[in-house]
Amino acid sequence: MAKSQTQRKNPDPSELKGRRIGRVLTKLGCLTREQVHEALQLQKSRDMKVGELLMELGYITQEDLDRAIAGQAGLKLVDLEDAELSDAVVSSLPADAVISYQVVPIDFNEGTRELTVAMKSPDNFKAVDDLQLLMDFKVTAVISPAAQIESLIQKHYAGKSKSIADIYSESEDSDALNALAGRGDSVDMDLLSEAASDNKVVQLINLVLLQAIREKASDIHFEPFEEEFKMRYRIDGVLYEMIPPPKHLALAIVSRVKVMSNLDIAERRLPQDGRIELTIDGNPVDLRVSVLPTMFGESVVMRVLDRSNVQLSLDRIGLRKEELEEVEEIIHKPNGIVIVTGPTGSGKTTSLYAALSNLNEPETKILTAEDPVEYDIDGLIQCQVNTDQDLTFGRLLRSFLRQDPDIILVGEIRDLETAQIAIQASLTGHLVFTTVHTNDAPSTILRLVDLGVETFLLTATVEAIIAQRLVRRICVHCREEYTPTEEQLMELQLKPADVPDKSFFRGRGCDNCNKTGYRGRMALFEIMRLDDEMRELIMTQASTNVLRVEARRRGMRALRDSGLLAVYEGQTTIDEVVRETIVDE
Repeated sequence: MAKSQTQRKNPDPSELKGRRIGRVLTKLGCLTREQVHEALQLQKSRDMKVGELLMELGYITQEDLDRAIAGQAGLKLVDLEDAELSDAVVSSLPADAVISYQVVPIDFNEGTRELTVAMKSPDNFKAVDDLQLLMDFKVTAVISPAAQIESLIQKHYAGKSKSIADIYSESEDSDALNALAGRGDSVDMDLLSEAASDNKVVQLINLVLLQAIREKASDIHFEPFEEEFKMRYRIDGVLYEMIPPPKHLALAIVSRVKVMSNLDIAERRLPQDGRIELTIDGNPVDLRVSVLPTMFGESVVMRVLDRSNVQLSLDRIGLRKEELEEVEEIIHKPNGIVIVTGPTGSGKTTSLYAALSNLNEPETKILTAEDPVEYDIDGLIQCQVNTDQDLTFGRLLRSFLRQDPDIILVGEIRDLETAQIAIQASLTGHLVFTTVHTNDAPSTILRLVDLGVETFLLTATVEAIIAQRLVRRICVHCREEYTPTEEQLMELQLKPADVPDKSFFRGRGCDNCNKTGYRGRMALFEIMRLDDEMRELIMTQASTNVLRVEARRRGMRALRDSGLLAVYEGQTTIDEVVRETIVDE
């Protein structure tokens, strides 16, 4: 029972926003100033928040504190104990969005598209921004007790998630969408805007995004063809086709994605690039959007950058114990160039970020030139290449050298100018990280020589080259041992007599891995360090084969050998290693 005999008041939340909690409680009529001062004096000797102390003193109740916290954020506290939600309000948000954001719609005006949602805490403010973006509503938030919100979610939304097929069938009843059927590209802007904000299209995109993020997809593809409009997810490096949307929804879907990423829906002849920032299940997710005009309409690819799904730590990117020790030794050198190589989608950027995170200390200045910046990391100064403004890697690098850096990341060496400035930076005492597109570590030297880099400069600056690939892991839920055929072993240049005591595994396929037998990916590494003998070979312009043989003689484990180790350990399959690695010539 609270001791306070003050008269409860109901001021406008805007009067309370941003004020200290004691002042808010006084404005609400829950406390006197003397009681606040008493709690503040007591706080000096107690490591507790003022609100908790006031409750302990018996001056306020939990409800008073909840009202004050809501008021501090400029929001109302609404009691939902006896709330009855109409069907229109309940159906205004799909169950997936309600459960993901932990909010409940309590009022909805379809005409003005104004939605009021109740949430548990003012800290969930990102939910309001995301719902405005995802659902195309004007969203107002209020605060309600967590138990009441959970009860309403359980009552109205538990087990009521819609499938993509459900939304496709519901879209058949939409006049705005049916009006697009048979119109081809000749659609006026008003009709297109109306279709893009149609509730069924909004729900479809929302569901596609949530599903992609939960399935840990790296890309979402919407692809127009003459007779159909396909939708595919890339999961663990492999594309999977989903139920395709009806062909006439193509324009509405593309326009909706453009609206969300602030692109021009009227422009359908030129490529466009945009970005969408969301928070799904409490994790920040960036979506990079690329729109490309094709013969049959616009193709859209959304790259999903889910920071919670990326391990930006050296000990979590898949390096073996001895490899981790070697890489840590390499990246702590005072100067020189460290090159990571591999095809697109082989995890090069993740490995480089992991290395930079390891080196990210207050006393170290790190500058990065990227195209584009994939993850923003606190403590790094990151710059994006902009070829439209003639802001190339070379131009950025020249400016970097005037910024007093210790470590520089160059997203990719594409030309001689970038290579030369990277070399100049390492010669003047900087550690430089970069990437090059080659098949393995030894062939990187030839690639740089082909660009026009002098061999004496390479030997003076390059410290190590790390090649990497990603292979799919066998699903742990359906992993089984089996005996490979002689043909399968031949693909690895092995005979049954070579592996008498080795076990081989594969995934049978289950619901946990979408019947693929694989779940998640692991990296294979090939680390080539340059010592005096290797540098001597490079100076004499030795062939890639000679470099490869010498590097292996000096302890380099080739990608194929790393893959074989993973196969013998039961982590991946023969097929994956054959697909991702090449045999030494």
